[in-house]
Amino acid sequence: MYQNQPIKQWVLEDRPREKMMQRGMSALTNSELIAILLGTGHKKASALDLSKEILQGINNDLDVLARLNCEDLCKYKGIGKAKAILLMTSFELGRRRNLDRSNELILNCSEKTYAYYKPILSDLNIEEFHVALLNQRNKLIKSVKISQGGISATSVDVRLIFKAALDFYATRILLIHNHPSGNLSPSIQDDEITSRIVALGKLIEINVLDHLIITNNGYFSYADKNLV
Repeated sequence: MYQNQPIKQWVLEDRPREKMMQRGMSALTNSELIAILLGTGHKKASALDLSKEILQGINNDLDVLARLNCEDLCKYKGIGKAKAILLMTSFELGRRRNLDRSNELILNCSEKTYAYYKPILSDLNIEEFHVALLNQRNKLIKSVKISQGGISATSVDVRLIFKAALDFYATRILLIHNHPSGNLSPSIQDDEITSRIVALGKLIEINVLDHLIITNNGYFSYADKNLV
């Protein structure tokens, strides 16, 4: 209807910002929400046209959009570094909002752990290794990033894991890392580091409850497979 026509020339109730003010955020499509962030398009496309082009380029998968870096976004005509950074910032705020929900969070099963860590880890293009520090009730005391690495691996300093646990008086811990490749199968290195951490935890009476491998498509739980 308004293809390639500047948004400011649209009927007021059809403009994304005005639509949001009148009907609320939930009334907007994904492309309209992105258009509000972009603000403007370019000479041959409105902000909404540009947002639709971006979504089409990623098959309307917001998980893919959240993983795009500045260089990826700047490939689209009409997006410079400022707009790219704005989009990336919006997704980072979403990830941090999830982190802020840790108060009184009980992580007593793999499903809850995955639900908490998926927004944090599944969008990353590199591996990160985190540890969830818990008390005796499995309440999350603090989540700590231990390391980050390349696409297929990250080194883990076991001493940092137990230092964090001791610093925050944790009696139980969960190990969590992501596989950017989407492969849910643990590697030999994953098995070895898990066994090592579990063994050391027993020596100092810090119980390793689980080790989760996180992807966009699901997770692998060592505890669910009776491997810890």
